[in-house]
Order: sequence, then C-alpha cells, then structure tokens
Amino acid sequence: MDKRSKGDREFKAAVSRRTLLQAGAGLVGGTLLPSGLVIPAFAADHPPIGTWPAGSSGDTVNIGAAVPRTGTYAVQGEDELKGMQLAVEHINEGHELIRKISPKTKKGVLGKQVKLLVADSAAKPNEAVQAQQRFITENKVVLMTGSTSSAVAVALNKLAQREKVLYVAAISGSNDTTGKDCVRYGFRQCFFGQTAAAAIAPVMIKQFGKNKKAAYMTPDYTYGHTVTKSMQDVLAKAGWTTVTNQVSPLGAPDYSSYLLNVANSGADVLINVNWGHDAVLSIQQAKQFGVLDKMKLVVPYQVPFLARETGGLMEGVYAATDYWWTLEDKYPLAKMFNDAFEKKFGYKPEWGAENSYIGFAHWARMVEDTGSFYPPDVIKTWEKGTTIPSLVGDVHYRPEDHQCVRPVVIVKGKAKKDMKNKEDWYDIVEVVPGDGLMQKPDAFGCKLGNYT
Repeated sequence: MDKRSKGDREFKAAVSRRTLLQAGAGLVGGTLLPSGLVIPAFAADHPPIGTWPAGSSGDTVNIGAAVPRTGTYAVQGEDELKGMQLAVEHINEGHELIRKISPKTKKGVLGKQVKLLVADSAAKPNEAVQAQQRFITENKVVLMTGSTSSAVAVALNKLAQREKVLYVAAISGSNDTTGKDCVRYGFRQCFFGQTAAAAIAPVMIKQFGKNKKAAYMTPDYTYGHTVTKSMQDVLAKAGWTTVTNQVSPLGAPDYSSYLLNVANSGADVLINVNWGHDAVLSIQQAKQFGVLDKMKLVVPYQVPFLARETGGLMEGVYAATDYWWTLEDKYPLAKMFNDAFEKKFGYKPEWGAENSYIGFAHWARMVEDTGSFYPPDVIKTWEKGTTIPSLVGDVHYRPEDHQCVRPVVIVKGKAKKDMKNKEDWYDIVEVVPGDGLMQKPDAFGCKLGNYT
C-alpha cells in the first residue's frame, strides 16, 4: 500500500455517519450513491471521536505540547521541549534513529508530516488544560504532551479521557499518573516514585546501613507526597524511620524554616524530594545553614541540571534518574541520540529531553503499527505490550495501567577533580531492570476507563 492510500484510508472523504444516513443507501462495501460517490466499506466502521478523523484528514497532523517555560520548572521544561523538537524533526525526515525505534516510519507518521504546537503551562494545571483545550478545538491535535509537574500530568490525563485525544506524559514522577488517576487515553514512559524508591533504597541501605533516621523535604502536591511515601515504605523494611517530613508549597522562595526543623531532627540522611528550581534552592540553603555537614543528602527523583545549578553540591550524592548521557557506552541508540541532540542544541541531553523524544518515537510506532490514527485502535496496539526499543534498551508498556516497564538509573555525583568534561557530573552506579521495581498494576487503584 502506498503512502497516500495508507494515510487516506483513515476516512478519505471524511464522510460522517450523518452523511451516510442522509444518502439513503445501504452501507454495503462499494455502494454507489445517487450522487456518484462511492463509500468505502470501512467508512462507517468508526464514528468520529475526539479530533478523529478531522485531525488526520490533511497532509499534516498536530501535536500539542504544554510545557513550563516560566516558573520553578522552566529549565527542565525547556529541556524536554528540545527533545520533542528533535523527535518531530527526526520523524518528519525519517531519521535512522527513529526508524530503529519505529521501523515503519519513513517520512512523517503514516506519510503525514508532524507539527509541534507549544504553550507555556508554567507548571500550572489550569493553564495546561486551557492551552490543550485550545489546541484540540482550534488545531485538532491528534496527540497531547507536556507536564513536568505531575499535577499537570493528572489534569491532562483527565482532559485526554474526556476529549478522547491521546496523551503521553512528559516528566511525571507521581505514582498517581498511572495509578489512581490513570486513564485509557494516557501513557507514561518515564520512571516514577515507586520505581525510584525500589531502585535507590537498596543502594542507600548498602551505603548507609539499616535502622537510620531520615528527614524528608516534600513538595505539597501529588508528586511529592507519592514519592515520599514510596521511599518511606521501602526503607521501613530495613528499619529506617522518618523523624520529620517538611512539606513546602511549589515555588517556595525560602526554605529556612523547613531546614531549621531538619537540622534539629537528629536525622542521618536528608531525602530531598523537591524538584526543579525548588530542589536547587533547598539544597543551596541546606548547605548555607550547615545541614549538609550534619547529614547525608539523597535525591530520589533526580532533577535535570541539578548538579550544574547547585554548583557542585551533588558531589557524592546518590540519585535515581531516567537517563544519563554516559549510558551511550552501554546502549548504541543512546549514543545516536546524544550525538544528534548535541549537534542541534550544543549540550549533552538531560533526561527530560530523552523522555520526551522516546514518548514521541513510541507514539509514532504505535500509529504506524496500527495503520490508522483512530485513537481506540492505537490504544489497543499499545496495550499489546510488545517489546520495543528505547534509548535504555528494550521496554514494554503494561496494558493494565499504560506504564512503561523500563530501567531506573542510579547515579552518584562526581567530585570536580574527577570530571572528564564540563558535563561529566555523575558516575552511573547501577542500571536497575524495571520488571522487579514495579508494583502490581492494580496496587495504586488504576481503572483505565472506556475506549469510546
């Protein structure tokens, strides 16, 4: 089947069910209507849903991205946006890396060029939802993406299910995204609180011992609460206790009162769950107030650019992450991605870029394998759980909660004297396989909802 016919078979004349009924003819394949219009047999198989078929009826399909370009998560938002931009470029040109992940992709998806539409979410759910609603109404996007804040991811999950438009989360660390707030129309590629905790806790126990006292710094929303709880649950099995949990609002400018409580808690280890600029500020202030002289620091959900932004305060600090660029020594596709990204943007990619790139690549594969943009069929292809390539080896998605089963990477901050270049911030301690890290699919209350 040639490129044009493959794309056009979606709904070539965009014939609606109403048009068919008005024609007064039988819906037998190839029926000739009084007007001379031949209706394909499949035209009435699927009534319009979401932005389908309108969003894929032309030569271009749109993706709507709501990413934080301002606010406390802006630096990380820009990084994930660059991964999206590179993915779209590679999809449209049929780049070798995309074809290794999505072999049927030639130029575009089902022969259609992909256009990326971008809005600033400022990491605020309402702003993200409003932007994506505009993209749906005005631009008929066939895919939504974005987050960085899990509160945004959860809100866009709900929008995706309501509007019947596919959504792939960008960065989202909350257990709830593919847990109690999962939806049929949402998928997540990146690691999350449970897998982070299950991967890094054994390293912490080996390094620091059993029966330790932990102080937590937790951002006050779904990401922070679920990551902290997962850490507490896993570490409790080794006798670790929580002596204080300091909960702060997103975007707090001053952590002095929280750090005073941490300093006086008698903790052995400070587990900082804050993210983005909040993580940078809280770690810098912890150093200023002498907290890091009293206890060890661990970052269970690593923040892109954290080592750079904190000026080397991550030296000797353990963290769990989705990706680190030196994985190129282990995974050939990571090397291809790093080279292409650095050539285009002038720096080594962080994990926000890696995650968004792979999210788009996996979506392209699912659409190509389906042979259609019809959302329920694309979802069912995803739910087959086929083993597919990523930048960190082969992965698959669980049909029960739409979570990608993928490894978690444990890193340790390097001393400046050991850095081989200006971006050589971490040593990779371990790449932990994903299968053994994840909870049972129903453990966090996932109920996906309907296809139509």
